Amino acid sequence: MSAPSPRTQVHRKPQRAHYDASTVHAIIDQALVCQIAFNQGGSVHCLPTACWRGGDHLYIHGANNSRLTQTLLADGCAVSITHLDGLVLARSAFHHSMNYRSVVIYGRFEEVTDNTAKAAAFHAFVEHVSPGRAARVRLPSPAEIAGTRLLRIPLDEAVAKIRNWGVEDSADDMDIPVWAGVMPLALSAGLLQPDAGCEGREEPQQPGFFAG
Repeated sequence: MSAPSPRTQVHRKPQRAHYDASTVHAIIDQALVCQIAFNQGGSVHCLPTACWRGGDHLYIHGANNSRLTQTLLADGCAVSITHLDGLVLARSAFHHSMNYRSVVIYGRFEEVTDNTAKAAAFHAFVEHVSPGRAARVRLPSPAEIAGTRLLRIPLDEAVAKIRNWGVEDSADDMDIPVWAGVMPLALSAGLLQPDAGCEGREEPQQPGFFAG
């Protein structure tokens, strides 16, 4: 992943592009949801779905009869992930911006059919959502594993794009008497809402990349 492909080559703001695996992996590892764009029936669709990384692949799952999984196995697609890290508030409206980390992946999903591999991947997914939880919940039964499709897409055609700095005002605007700078943003968990009968039980851990 050291060199861009024709599809991952960034033309707009190329200085923000990163093609190395470590940067791409780090952004994916802080994601819970990805957006998948695909073509079906002569129309373009873009659907959100839960995701996680295992090695050099991005994983998703779905019902055996879902439109998304059936279509992704038949044709290529594009997957995107974005973290919004801050609002960049400039002295001029034109120079307002956002700080972000994003990844776009191109390729085709393949199905993982080995039940042992599927069980391991679903275990990793539960741990991604809440570290330590897989040891405390009932793991998927053989019937549940058989009834769920596990798909993965390689990360060998992926690109990251990052903006993580402050205001870039024009020299002529520096004397405008308005506050300028970055308003940081972060994903965080709210107060837990326990189900009936769960009072006093050990609370779940939130993902390590959540703020707070």
